[in-house]
Amino acid sequence: MTRLTKPILTASLILAIALLINFVGLDIANACGWGQGGGQGYVPQRRDSNGFLAQKPAAALTEEQARDIVTKYVKRLNPNLEVGKVKDNGSFYEAEIIAEDNEVIQLVGIDKQSGRLIVLN
Repeated sequence: MTRLTKPILTASLILAIALLINFVGLDIANACGWGQGGGQGYVPQRRDSNGFLAQKPAAALTEEQARDIVTKYVKRLNPNLEVGKVKDNGSFYEAEIIAEDNEVIQLVGIDKQSGRLIVLN
């Protein structure tokens, strides 16, 4: 080996270790909520329109609340559509979306616990 080979290899090894610690070690901490989001255990949180974490309702939705959710959804998309029958279907409510000619054009489900809409057909 030449006189400069050993110091160059030692400096390269120290630099490589420093880079690994700096870039890999900190990314693990960032995934846990410090700094950037992401990583293996990262789960994005659902937020409401005000930016706060969405809260689940304390009790299951009633049939009237499910009808209100579907009505607001339908009126926002197309004011000419109406909500038809809403019936209990176990863990969710099933609602009909009806066109002006009284034809059922869509069936949606409303989860009783979360209030989320589910397309059924």
